[in-house]
Amino acid sequence: MRRRLAVLIVSSVALHTHAAAQGPHRPNRATHDSAVSSRLTDSTRAVLTRALEDGAFPGAIAVIGSSIGILASYGVGQLDVTDSSRPTTTTIYDLASLTKVIATTSLMLHLVDAGRVALDTPAVRYLPDWHGPRASEVTVRQLMTHSSGLAAWRAFYKEATDKADARAQLMLVGPDAPPGTRYLYSDMNFMLLGMIAERLTGMPLDSAFQVLVAQPLKLVDTRFRPDSSLRARIAPTEFDPWRQRQLRGEVHDENASRFGGVSGHAGLFSTATDLSRVARMWMNGGTLDGVRFASPAMVATFTRAQDTLVSKRALGWETPNGTNSAGRRFSSRAFGHTGFTGTSIWIDPSRDVFVILLTNRVNPTRENKKIGGVRIALADAIAGALDGAGGRTGPSMP
Repeated sequence: MRRRLAVLIVSSVALHTHAAAQGPHRPNRATHDSAVSSRLTDSTRAVLTRALEDGAFPGAIAVIGSSIGILASYGVGQLDVTDSSRPTTTTIYDLASLTKVIATTSLMLHLVDAGRVALDTPAVRYLPDWHGPRASEVTVRQLMTHSSGLAAWRAFYKEATDKADARAQLMLVGPDAPPGTRYLYSDMNFMLLGMIAERLTGMPLDSAFQVLVAQPLKLVDTRFRPDSSLRARIAPTEFDPWRQRQLRGEVHDENASRFGGVSGHAGLFSTATDLSRVARMWMNGGTLDGVRFASPAMVATFTRAQDTLVSKRALGWETPNGTNSAGRRFSSRAFGHTGFTGTSIWIDPSRDVFVILLTNRVNPTRENKKIGGVRIALADAIAGALDGAGGRTGPSMP
């Protein structure tokens, strides 16, 4: 049965002039005018409408922007089958694994840029309580590129009795393959990175994020463990079989829940508006609205494919590979990530565009797997719309 389609008013906003020099590679800036906004909106509408009618999610909000602001936003559907509220750019979503890049990678960017962390140093130097077998062989870079040799996942939420027990068990894990010889996406890599950030900042991860990332970037609604007063604005996720209740404002990821709702791999909640600000900081070489968050050189290091023997990932970020959610038309300089709950972000400096898609596709069940095709279709549609609007960088752009 098709869900009723609810459409948001499209917004096209020109924000802040861009004064910083971009170095020798200067992309064509996406034009903030009604023609470009209309083209992007039409493309986004077509993708999201089809996805809604196909039952990919109960509702979604997409925001398209550039280094100087939001170009267009478009929403469809509703928050839940029992809540007809329409998704907007201020609807709060459980980001799932976008936590890895929005929170943990941003914190590591700050710490590496400040000289507090060296990427090729063994992680145990910063996390001496990590005593797992061969843990001393794993570097920070290998954690960030998922080449540590750690297993993909472990059910701490079943094995541990509480947060302290879960953290203690994490300190006993070790790689089951020699570090640097295998790529395997692992939540445990970012659980460990989150704990490194805690130790180096002297703050719990949620506090470190607020002080070092959210406040400098002026994020309004991005946090771990959102207050119950925000419940009406939060998109519900699944009726969780483990917790035996509908989740709304409570982290969907079971391991993150066992870690108290705060972990380096999952637990962050945010809005499309706030994520647009984060995207612009990364696009602008570490600067947002005249405030320097990190150096351009370090941002370039973090967003460049590391070209290890086993992975082409950037530091924390994915890069396009022809089959992932970047689609087939974003440039080789693009970087992004996805979240299990139905979230994604892709940033393409060559096109000067970012694409944020927030959904609660796990509502009512995680068995709905249709979001993968939606992400690819949206990325390709936006790239095509920009190409049609003259938004290409030039003939040499891959």
